[in-house]
Amino acid sequence: MGFLDGLWRSNESAFDSGNAATNAIELTKRHGQVSLTKQGAATGHLRINLSWRMRTSDFGGSQRESLLRHPLKALKPPEVIGHSQSMVNVDLDLGCLYELQDGTKGVVQPLGGFLGDVNAPPYVKLSGDDRFGSGSGETIYVNLDHRENIKRLLVFAYIYDQTPAFDRTQAMVTLYPSNGPRIEIGLDERHPQARSCAVVMIENVKNEIIVRREVKFVYGFQAELDRLYGWGLQWGRGFKTKAGR
Repeated sequence: MGFLDGLWRSNESAFDSGNAATNAIELTKRHGQVSLTKQGAATGHLRINLSWRMRTSDFGGSQRESLLRHPLKALKPPEVIGHSQSMVNVDLDLGCLYELQDGTKGVVQPLGGFLGDVNAPPYVKLSGDDRFGSGSGETIYVNLDHRENIKRLLVFAYIYDQTPAFDRTQAMVTLYPSNGPRIEIGLDERHPQARSCAVVMIENVKNEIIVRREVKFVYGFQAELDRLYGWGLQWGRGFKTKAGR
């Protein structure tokens, strides 16, 4: 497998919780911020999900030729056809840079096995590593019952194995608060050479939990996001195991 900027530690565990809301708030360039506190949603577990599928238009002539040779494929949904053709070449990962009120900084991500902890610092936990963009995707949990300990969280997505393909995916990051509407941030801008994207910042501003859309694509990896937002971590090379957790 390929490698990216990563920190080293191994830890194997998972955490699953949370329910989907029935309606949604979409964060856009014009309306890019929402207060969880004002919505009464700044407690409990905040679930953050990354999911994606391939853009069907990218298969073009090759897909049409395939359908002529295998007409039964026409009965499959386009995203299923896309999955079978090219999804294995795209590996989107979800991560989170965190800074706590006491100055502690770090990262939660699949690379290097930094899975975090939901009931102890950093109060951020990664569950799962989806290699193929399935419906469940990858999920991060934030324990907002400890919001007074959290200063800022930068949720980001990056492409593993050095395969830039944000322009070929329809990626969505969705935040599910403990109550109230879900919050959606689409990564629909075309940046064909970008390998990482800062998606959303969650900040504790005078005891108010603010969610702010970022959607800033960069052409490097986590170290470049770190420099962009002034985290100041030391980065090295990291690998992922071949088998998903």
